[in-house]
Amino acid sequence: MKDLLRIRDEVVQLAAELDKAAVAQAAALRAVEPRYTESARNLVHYVALRQHDLRRLQLDLWRRGFSSLGRLEGYVLHALDSLCERLDDAIARRGDAPAATIPRHGIVWDAAERLLHEHTRDLLGAKPRDRHVYIMVTAPEATDVDEAWADRALKAGMNLLRINAAHEDDRAWTHIAETVRRAARRRGVDIRVAVDLPGPKLRTVTLAEGTRVVRWRPQRDELGRVTQACRVALRPISRAANAGDGAELAVPDPVFADLAAGDLLTLRDARDKQREIVVTECGAAHACGALRSTAYVIPGVRVMHRRGEQTLATWRVGDVPATTFRVVLRDGDRLRLLAPGATAPAGEALPVLGCTLAEALTALRAGHRVIFDDGRVHAVAEVADAHGAILRIVRVPGGRAKLGGEKGINLPDSDLDVPLFGPDDECALAFAARSADLVEASFVRGPEDVRELHHRLQGHGHLAVVLKIETRAAFARLPAILLAAMERYPTGVMIARGDLAIETGFERLAELQEEILWLCEAAHLPVIWATQVLADLARSGQPSRAEVTDAAMSVRAECVMLNKGPYIDEAIRALDNILRRMEQHQYKKRSLYRRLHLALEDPDGVTSIKA
Repeated sequence: MKDLLRIRDEVVQLAAELDKAAVAQAAALRAVEPRYTESARNLVHYVALRQHDLRRLQLDLWRRGFSSLGRLEGYVLHALDSLCERLDDAIARRGDAPAATIPRHGIVWDAAERLLHEHTRDLLGAKPRDRHVYIMVTAPEATDVDEAWADRALKAGMNLLRINAAHEDDRAWTHIAETVRRAARRRGVDIRVAVDLPGPKLRTVTLAEGTRVVRWRPQRDELGRVTQACRVALRPISRAANAGDGAELAVPDPVFADLAAGDLLTLRDARDKQREIVVTECGAAHACGALRSTAYVIPGVRVMHRRGEQTLATWRVGDVPATTFRVVLRDGDRLRLLAPGATAPAGEALPVLGCTLAEALTALRAGHRVIFDDGRVHAVAEVADAHGAILRIVRVPGGRAKLGGEKGINLPDSDLDVPLFGPDDECALAFAARSADLVEASFVRGPEDVRELHHRLQGHGHLAVVLKIETRAAFARLPAILLAAMERYPTGVMIARGDLAIETGFERLAELQEEILWLCEAAHLPVIWATQVLADLARSGQPSRAEVTDAAMSVRAECVMLNKGPYIDEAIRALDNILRRMEQHQYKKRSLYRRLHLALEDPDGVTSIKA
């Protein structure tokens, strides 16, 4: 009896603390859009509850046959009140009378489910016909989107189209959206369009040119034998728009006028290798030659025009395009990362890369981590000064890597004062207001960013909002972010698992995505599960075992996002199949026990498993 009374007192105390939390957050609760009032209060209750370690209490309840409070996200106060009632009944049956409890009016399970489904439909559109979980598909480049592509994607099971506004322009986005909407109308299905706003771009910048060299090479078989000579375009210098670019050789006009089939153009390349181009075609404005050995051509290489044993002319190759500049990095190397417009200190002999955002380096301090290229290169800041920062490389794949421009930078330890909107966002917002249904916002770090986004969306009342949770700061402040998000209806959350894993460490990703799912369920907000879902299948047509399991786990979200790829139709169909099957076994955190078509042995004594 004493154990039951102790357990009951703990539950009553927890419920009382939920009331205190709601009072403390009264101003934030009054600010939410009325359709979110009950959801916001339940979120506050859930956050207050999860400030306690409930594991011992849960085990005590489970051992005695009571609810262990393991699935109360959507209806916290009601779950505690119901548990108190069950405990009161058990105590009364044992001849004691518990202290009176104050009746509360928390949202009940059915209402919580109804709210989550309503908020999901209002954000993502009508529920798919054969499943509850939606499929969002990222559009490829505009040139790859026609009505045939749209028909295939819709037939396979696409419910939402995502346009990444970090690429292409308004004309391309409009073509993509209109093409898919036409196909959807023809098929009689609902389709919503999401625009991923570019946001601030924190990327590397190359500050030097690569080596000026072009490589011309023939095709060879697996034994190294030439199967097709390299075709070298020969053009007069006066007409050569891209002299030396690729397999193209600019020829002085008098020499070009004298070219004949069978002539040889000989040169010694950058490796001092003798190479011969046999002239195969001649015309008034262009000619062509065949090269059967690989040549590395740099400015100043001497070329001789020969016919038989006679040398008719000589000249030197002019300019050739620079290769892409990359810094070669090894474990322990040091690198200077420069702020925009800054220059390296005189005499400093370190490799240099630039950064697109000055605000990012302003927040960098010695000891902070700097992660490049989606987690491939890890560094630590040793010095932060007016020029930028000196970094020490601590991890690269295989001990050596090349790092160039346009590679992402993550600063997980730095408190970044980076603007939420980048220079390309106005154009993307104008397109979204005209042609889309919802916008996805990147780089959200706190409630102030959410309110800035809401302010920028004034006048675009129909646009729904999805907040991408992709930084350590966003995860740490997620409850406050969700409360601010609920000041505008409808809204949802995307778990941007790629950036989140880079920022927090891959070993923590599984834990963090679970916690985001729990908090959003408490707020009755739909979640989009994103990043590399069936990526191998979409790209190559062959899934990996790990990504199939990952796709099965995504059933606990309201929507799953697929990225583009040549086999995207197969990826959509596979995900549709996985989701429909898994929905029979799993709903949010709950396991569902449908009948399993299993038998230990069939009449012939062979184990069987039916679909």
